[in-house]
Amino acid sequence: MLLRVEKCGICGTDKHTFRGETTQYGGTKAETVTPFPIIPGHELVGVIAEAGKDANETMNTGGETLKVGDRVVICPDLFCGKCYYCRNYAGFIWCDNMRSYGNSLSSKEPPHLFGGWAEYVYLVPGTYVSRVPDNMKPDVAVLAELMAVTYNLDKAKEFYSMSGDGFKSGDTIVVQGSGPVGLCHIIKSRMLGAGDIIAIDKSDLRLAKARSFGADFSINLKTTTSQQRIQQVLELTEGRGADLVIECAGAAQAVPEGIDMLRKGGMYIETGIFADVGPVSINPHRHLCAKNIRLIGQTNHPPTAYRPSLKLMEKYKSFFPPFEQLVTHQYKVEEAEQALEKSMHEEESLKVVISP
Repeated sequence: MLLRVEKCGICGTDKHTFRGETTQYGGTKAETVTPFPIIPGHELVGVIAEAGKDANETMNTGGETLKVGDRVVICPDLFCGKCYYCRNYAGFIWCDNMRSYGNSLSSKEPPHLFGGWAEYVYLVPGTYVSRVPDNMKPDVAVLAELMAVTYNLDKAKEFYSMSGDGFKSGDTIVVQGSGPVGLCHIIKSRMLGAGDIIAIDKSDLRLAKARSFGADFSINLKTTTSQQRIQQVLELTEGRGADLVIECAGAAQAVPEGIDMLRKGGMYIETGIFADVGPVSINPHRHLCAKNIRLIGQTNHPPTAYRPSLKLMEKYKSFFPPFEQLVTHQYKVEEAEQALEKSMHEEESLKVVISP
């Protein structure tokens, strides 16, 4: 399939790559170092320009027939279907032979167009392609990958039992980082029945946006110390701590602080650090055993999450401010470096996209 790109977001992974933090899936059989040259970009929405005769059979995730002119989103991860993990575990992709658009598919390989920061992207057979609802704007559909990442919240729901594990209705959730991925977690938490949601960030604009999209409380990193932030969470939870904390900032130093915000038996999900940014110290007794926490690492997202995510955004559009408000800046392909700088260094930006 050949896709004419309409929008492609700048992901935290793209920022890691630009900084030279290019090791992904470190310490596993799937470990890769970004194979330059590449065309970055994988959070993309576009229109089908051409499709092979078997495209619907090998790529379509829905029941309808895809055709030229349809607007679609893609799952950027390609998995082999043959390794131990592909054959034994469904849901989140743990493939030992993972390849991804914009990350590990080099533009040295023909036909070269394997990234979304371009006018066109070539999709190989086996790519998960999902049709966008007719009345959904590209500025909303470009968020589909971020919403698919929030399926870690659905995973947390799986853990819930009367013994207090996991995420149940009414639970207090802390989201560390209120950028685009953090905001999507706030939105999804509200959809799934969270009680109080506490947003943390260093940007007043992002915290204001977090409150408008469902956060009940906000904490500014710039005006608080780590201990003050932990204390605020304790005060907001009657001294217990949060039920669930999710790291969405991509900052390793957030991990021990976030664990300290948890109640006994709480759950911590690491989402934001999708490249090797170095180690961080935790105390196995104080942080893990004494608190009996559940520490969950997230790699990838389910390729089956795209259609439900699009449907949820469509169904809940009247419950939230317009989702397209999360897209604050748009740049042409030739302005990609400027777009990266905006996304990385200006606190008043949210989702920055390339619009060829």
